[in-house]
Parts: sequence; C-alpha cells; structure tokens
Amino acid sequence: MRVLAMFHAYVPTHGAGAEGMAHGMLRHLVRQGHEVDVVLSKVDPTVPEDYTFEGVRVHRYRGKTQVPEMLSTSNQAHVIVCHLENTPRAAILGKMFSVPVVQLLHNDRPETMNSTIRYEFALLVANTEWMEREYTEFWTESGIAQRARLIRIRPPVDPGEYALPLRTKPGKSVALLNLTVPKGAHTFYALAERLPQYQFLGVKGAYGIQTVRDDLPNVTIVDNVPSDQVTQRVYAQSRVVLMPSDYESYGRVAAEASCAGVPVIAHPTEGLREALGPAGLFHDRDDIDAWEHEVRRLFTPRGWSVSSAAAIEWSRQLDPSAELDLWHDAIREVASVSHSTRHHH
Repeated sequence: MRVLAMFHAYVPTHGAGAEGMAHGMLRHLVRQGHEVDVVLSKVDPTVPEDYTFEGVRVHRYRGKTQVPEMLSTSNQAHVIVCHLENTPRAAILGKMFSVPVVQLLHNDRPETMNSTIRYEFALLVANTEWMEREYTEFWTESGIAQRARLIRIRPPVDPGEYALPLRTKPGKSVALLNLTVPKGAHTFYALAERLPQYQFLGVKGAYGIQTVRDDLPNVTIVDNVPSDQVTQRVYAQSRVVLMPSDYESYGRVAAEASCAGVPVIAHPTEGLREALGPAGLFHDRDDIDAWEHEVRRLFTPRGWSVSSAAAIEWSRQLDPSAELDLWHDAIREVASVSHSTRHHH
C-alpha cells in the first residue's frame, strides 16, 4: 500500500501534537511494510531538502503542482491522509484523481467540523473519546447521516520511547512547553515570580506567538526542541510539567511526561482529562494559589515520588498497540476498496 500525506509541517523539526500523532500513525504503516510519503505545503527554511524520518519520506514544498504530479504517476498512492489546513485541498485532489481521503480530526473547531459535511472522506479519525462524541452529536444536530466511518485513535505515545531509566532522582525544573497565552504562559511566569527558589524551564513552541520574558533570573528559555530529543532535553530535566492550556483536544505532552514519570499539573480540559486519567493534578489555570501549592508539594520527596509513581502506573494504559492495529486495518480496507474500484473502471 502506498500512502500520500498532505501536511503543512512535520516532525522532528515541527514538534507539535498534531504532527506527533500523524507521525506515530504513519510510522506504524511503514513498520507494517507500506510506503509513506509526506508532502509539505509550506516553505520551511529549517527543511532545506527532502529527508526520511523513521521510514517516512518527507518532501519539502516545491509548488502547487507537486501533489497532482505525484498522483498522476503510474505509482499513484492508494490513499491520501490529511489534517488541518490541507484538508480542503486534499479532499478536492482525492476526488479529481479518484483516491480515497482520510482526515485526522485534532479539534472541534467549526472549520474542521464543517469539512466533514462539505467534503467526501473514506475514513475519519478522532483523537479522543470526547472528540468522537462531539462529531457524532454534530452530525445528528445537523440532521446529516454520518457519511464516513469514524474511528478513535489516541495520539500514539509508546511508553517505552519516553521512559527514563530508574527515575529515582527527579529533574530540577518546572517546565512549560509552548510559551503562548492559550498554553498558559501567564501561569508559568506568575509561578516563577512567586517561587524564585525553583528553576523554571520554558520551551518555545512550534507555533503561536511566544511570550518570552528575560527579567526573571530563575527562568531559562530554550528554542523549540525537536520531537526526538524532547525526552532527554526536557522531561529528564523536569521535576514537574505544567499544562495550563485553555484548550487541548488531547494533550500529547501530558501523556509523554507521564511515561517519563514526570507529574503534570493541568487545567481540566476534556482532552487533558483523557490524556492524564487519574494521574493528573487538575486546577483551574487562573487559580495561581492552587498551582503554587501543588508545585511546592511536588518539591517534597514524598509528594514527588507518589505523583511520579502514579504517572508511570497510568502510562501503562497508554500502550498504543491495539489502536494502531485498528488504524492499520481500517486504512488497508480503504485502500483495497479504492484499488479494486479503480481496476474495474
């Protein structure tokens, strides 16, 4: 099976949650013996040439004709995978070239929800239970029969990939990944001001306007960390990870940190509740007193060891094997239907 994915950016240079999820799923297809090509739709100066990452071939943006040219060859893809801003174009090209299209659903924003009505998809993939419910209710309320099969695949986070050997000694920092206002930069800096005795680590995000302050001596700011280096460069250095996001459809960082045995304090979004389960330490992002109290508790030996053990215990529930098998079977089915239809015309 040949898969062509249309994305605006990709890992490891663009280490955002949507791309992390997409790569986990595409990498699984490569491991099952399939061919996967990703075509980027934006010029990225950090990607000067095509590259292969964990078996997935990534093609830098070369112009509007790039995808149509790839689809018109004899080596045509059996399936197109898309998400976010590439969805409308992928749906249109899929129709033009009679290639089925699979959309990954990372949010419940109106443009994403409406795309499931406006365009034809062979398969839709929701990233959480609550997202699956949102879409099902949306179609019912819109009076529309569900037009494509919907499956749920959590962003694949393999506990073994993020585990740190023998977490007897925690890292020293209080970390936030992505310093934007929606991700809770104000909570991060408010805590750094209140707790000058602790080290704070701010990691610039792959997208959004970063709020960078250089007036706090206990705050270190680093550039965006490639996804394949985040365990050693961030989680291993962190005693606690903060996720005061106002919106997370899942919250991949929370799942990764849990696998590394790093406790996570989070704003109780639907997605973060699913990503963290009983290991999550939930407080409203604007209740700085509660966050301060929780950080202080995690700097006590017992407070940290209890929460770290709970995180590792929860991470065992995150093994993505069964869901990746479901994904593999579903996309193979889409490809085989399209392949047989094309050969009968």
